[in-house]
Amino acid sequence: QVQLAESGGGLVQAGGSLRLSCAASGLTFSSYAMGWFRQAPGKEREFVASISWTGGSTFLADSVKGRFTISRDNAKNTVYLQMNSLKPDDTAVYVCAAAPSFRGLGYLSSGYADYWGQGTQVTVSS
Repeated sequence: QVQLAESGGGLVQAGGSLRLSCAASGLTFSSYAMGWFRQAPGKEREFVASISWTGGSTFLADSVKGRFTISRDNAKNTVYLQMNSLKPDDTAVYVCAAAPSFRGLGYLSSGYADYWGQGTQVTVSS
């Protein structure tokens, strides 16, 4: 059974930083591209970032470029999202997702994934 477990969310002031983690189990982690999505109250789920199975390629949404970084540690079956210069508009539930590498990063950035986590709340106060 595939499980994606997010952690690291919380309450932070505008301008602050958080690092989210997503620990994966039940899949061959190094064969999957990984991504982060977010959903704010009353809004549709939004793609945030994705990373290839090697970590050599990443893709970030325009809204977070220059502020967020995605990385992965295949030895730990974990993907990270480093979030800096946080804004109140970044407030959302952040969800980890996985897609087999053969689907390409475009699959994730188009909003699709084979597996989803439950999410972790990030709240940015002004």
